[in-house]
Amino acid sequence: MVVDLVVIGTAITLGPLHNSAFILLLASRRGVRKGLVYLLSWLANLVAVIACVVLLTGGTPPVHHTTPSTAAVAAKLAIGVGLVLFSGYRFRQPPRPYRPPSWTARIDNASLATAAALAWLLQPWALVAAGAATAVDADLSSASDWLALTGYCLLATLSLLIMELYTVWAPDAAQARLSALRSWLEHHQEQLIVTLSLLAGLWLMASSIYALVA
Repeated sequence: MVVDLVVIGTAITLGPLHNSAFILLLASRRGVRKGLVYLLSWLANLVAVIACVVLLTGGTPPVHHTTPSTAAVAAKLAIGVGLVLFSGYRFRQPPRPYRPPSWTARIDNASLATAAALAWLLQPWALVAAGAATAVDADLSSASDWLALTGYCLLATLSLLIMELYTVWAPDAAQARLSALRSWLEHHQEQLIVTLSLLAGLWLMASSIYALVA
């Protein structure tokens, strides 16, 4: 479970879409405040999903090869297959010049509520669902599993946390460097989406197949 959560959390935190939007928020008016709301909404969504899973399982993992256990593994396998197919589809698409979404022009006047909603909309829900399917195996009587779930939520939020703290501590330097990072993310967005989807999908497929046959 721990390795799966590390892989999924890393894939989530490196995603280009939500990071680019977060940098835009930080550069807008009241950017630090909007960024904090975005970050907290992002983290709250992750925690809420894990909490729902824990409530359903009662904090006790299902017995291996029972129907609930097999269903969770099958869900991870389906998500992995979907991510691999999605990466193949995006890879075969002809290259197109980057065009920023229309909402980016209005982000300077975005409210705090909009910043919170944007975090929810931009979460990679396929990977979040994979994290939820993995959390089914969490045993909350074990401190290590508590740490694993906490670490997963923090890892999936790590990029946002680093950028938020950097902007607070060194706003002038952060603005220049994060602007350069956003430009790089936008010009490499397709490559990043394809690569992260492919690697995460292959890992989920491999770990799920192993769990089904072991």
